[in-house]
Amino acid sequence: MASQRELSDFLATSERRAFKQAMFAVRNEESALDIVQDSMMKLAEKYGDRPAEEFPMLFQRIIQNTIRDYYRRSKVRSLWTTLLSSFTSDEDETRDPLETLEAESESFTPNTPDSQLQQAQVLNIIEEEIKSLPTRQREAFLMRYWEDMDVAETASAMGCSEGSVKTHCSRATHTLAAALKSKGITL
Repeated sequence: MASQRELSDFLATSERRAFKQAMFAVRNEESALDIVQDSMMKLAEKYGDRPAEEFPMLFQRIIQNTIRDYYRRSKVRSLWTTLLSSFTSDEDETRDPLETLEAESESFTPNTPDSQLQQAQVLNIIEEEIKSLPTRQREAFLMRYWEDMDVAETASAMGCSEGSVKTHCSRATHTLAAALKSKGITL
């Protein structure tokens, strides 16, 4: 059984990554914040008494379902309105792209203004390419490589087979590699 402190600590450490994941999915800051908030509330209300080691997988499943619900509601609303604002992105938002990517050593990326600019540009390009991935590929890719979940956990969170997760991840990495290579970026 998890304590309130464990749940609070988990939510505090997961909040930023969950927001970025929701932003990749819905491309709207307010909607992404709502999705994260709703997901956190659902986890606390319905699964707060579960063991702390179950939180990451449960939270991922809740976020994915909340994102799907968002799209279902948007589809229904779009039948009655012509507002397409949920599909636009905010160009002047300040963001720290892929903040989980850091250099392993100083020798790999020298700490000069030029190298910092190049790294920021590459990270922006990678983020844009991740946004353009098909939904299921993006979900699998982010859970496996960003959230560091194993194949079984990812399959459970996505509600699909382990083979599907592997296929989605493989296609995502090949698509990203090809897109980056076409822009002259090799990692």
